[in-house]
Amino acid sequence: MKIAVGSKNQAKLKAVETVVQMAGRKAEIIPVDAPSNVSGMPFSDEETMQGAINRAEYCVQHEDVHFGIGLEGGVTETSSGLFLINWGALAEKGKETIVAGGARIKLPEEIAVRLRAGEELGPVMDDYCQQENIRHNEGAIGVFTDGLVNRADMFTHIMKLLIGQHRYWTK
Repeated sequence: MKIAVGSKNQAKLKAVETVVQMAGRKAEIIPVDAPSNVSGMPFSDEETMQGAINRAEYCVQHEDVHFGIGLEGGVTETSSGLFLINWGALAEKGKETIVAGGARIKLPEEIAVRLRAGEELGPVMDDYCQQENIRHNEGAIGVFTDGLVNRADMFTHIMKLLIGQHRYWTK
């Protein structure tokens, strides 16, 4: 089985590998630089979900694979503040794309202000933590949960939801 992941981000690739192994499957995981066709910092559930769908569908349209996976992080404004969100999509040729959303966590106001001003979360987090490539490692969720949940964990949860739905719908 071949699965294309619409990203070269290590946290996302690890999440896909982990869940494929948990599901007892053997698969070749192919990282693809798939466009999200949404803003660099998706700013709503709808935009973040659409980014995941676009990445997944790009994979099955441009690669010879069984499935395409799109995983997208973003933020959404609520009456309680700005929340980190994430969405995933599983696309298969000729079938409806499956979507799932995951964990949410409120971002500190000093981060939220910068995002509202148009900056992207990855560079803001690198600056905030005085490190590089936070997005490829623990991610903002890892920083703000003191390492109890990292970015790969967050996307692993999404992958479980996607694979579980796929199993249900293809019975």
